[in-house]
Amino acid sequence: MQPAPVKHGITIAILAMGGEGGGVLADWLVDLAEQNGYYAQTTSVPGVAQRTGATVYYLEMFPEAATPAGRMPVMALSPVPGDVDVVIASELMEAGRALQRGLVTADRTTFVASTHRVYSMTERTAMGDGRVSAEKLLAGGQAAAKQFITADFALLAETTGSLISPALYGALAATGRLPFTRAQFEDTISRGGVGVKSSLKAFAAGFDAAVQALKPAAPAVIASATPVPPVGPKLAALSHRIQSGFALANHATLTAGILRLADYQDVDYATRYLDLLQPLARALPVDPVQAAIAAELMDDSARHLALWMSYEDTVRVADLKTRRSRFNRVGGEVKLSQAQHLGINEFLHPRIEEIADTLPAGMGRWLLATGWARACVEPFTRKGRVVQTSSIRGYLLLYVIAAMRPLRPRSLRFEVEHQRISNWLGSIVQLAPMQAALALEVARAQRLVKGYGDTHARGWGNFQKIMAKLPQLQAMPNGPAQLKALVQAALADDSGDALGKLLAATTATTVTT
Repeated sequence: MQPAPVKHGITIAILAMGGEGGGVLADWLVDLAEQNGYYAQTTSVPGVAQRTGATVYYLEMFPEAATPAGRMPVMALSPVPGDVDVVIASELMEAGRALQRGLVTADRTTFVASTHRVYSMTERTAMGDGRVSAEKLLAGGQAAAKQFITADFALLAETTGSLISPALYGALAATGRLPFTRAQFEDTISRGGVGVKSSLKAFAAGFDAAVQALKPAAPAVIASATPVPPVGPKLAALSHRIQSGFALANHATLTAGILRLADYQDVDYATRYLDLLQPLARALPVDPVQAAIAAELMDDSARHLALWMSYEDTVRVADLKTRRSRFNRVGGEVKLSQAQHLGINEFLHPRIEEIADTLPAGMGRWLLATGWARACVEPFTRKGRVVQTSSIRGYLLLYVIAAMRPLRPRSLRFEVEHQRISNWLGSIVQLAPMQAALALEVARAQRLVKGYGDTHARGWGNFQKIMAKLPQLQAMPNGPAQLKALVQAALADDSGDALGKLLAATTATTVTT
């Protein structure tokens, strides 16, 4: 069906990151307009970098039939807030930027956005979970736009072996906002002559996804409990132990924990995980009124214990970088063909501490405490190095390090981490019967201890400072809220300023009281 012609200009803004084909999408729209009786003009304003500001492509179309004889329309060079008919965002954060700029309005804007995320540097470098809430971004788009179409167009593009731009182009065609037929949209792709087959497949996938998104929403389905992941025969006995010895509400988390730790070390290590949690299971409050917080305490303790026991060390890093699944994933991401060779360069910078941590405990302590030994080793750690795991030499180097996994339980890092784990769990077990809310915040404080190298050292330092305040917090009526605030302050910045100020304030409050 031929859409009704319009007698006014159409304004379109496209926000796309580098390499996503935003320029191609803009060119297609210009060609679409010019081939079907419209004047068209496009401009672009590049961002500072791919993740600090995407390129904004701006288009205007004006029907030739509505133009007085001998005259040409005057078109703008950049979008004006409140005066944009169509906004297309190639990623969810870019959708948020469009909202922030005021490009989307409820009285006129059709808003097409992909729901996938490419995290910004501020999100990646945050001490805690610095991710912007996808739910809030989607809710903002729904509230701000006249017509809001979302789908994971990046996944559709990957599935069809194309880029995201033709998938977004197909979604735009499905909205019916532009006065052109689907065939006219597809003819534009064909005229381009490059990657036509895959682009048309992505176009069709985007079109169908938009049609589905435009249908009335189905009634919300209440989510069921988290399913328990399946286990293999080696973990069957541990799975039975979880089912018979722990509350049903915790089965999914505990099963995920044994799977993670068996993969990290072995079945015996997964058994040790359940052994460490058994005292907490006995110490949980039995009052029915506190049943909810008891289940939450066990769940959070189990989750954070599994994370802590699978700490990142040189053996773990080498293991992950030499797995077949990683090579397959990277090959799939770059669309590796049989005629191509894949080269993967790993950028590694181990410190002397990481080397000592990997050694047997006594030898590691000796290396750190002996001046001449440190002096011999440190010159080799001052600069990072590149290891090509796609070469035989580079792969074997990391493979040998990964093969040291059976020796991990005798390493210095293992001894240190498990002593810390024992102290942390001991505090939780001690607090659980009478101060379950405070115990829960102690369990959650473990999220400060993560990563390796400087990141781990900084997080552990903050964790120690906060735990040193635990005796004071036990005596405070708002101890759980205060502990939660201290953890949030530690996650707020990597300088420690926010935590330092709050610790000082907590001390002053305790002294006054």
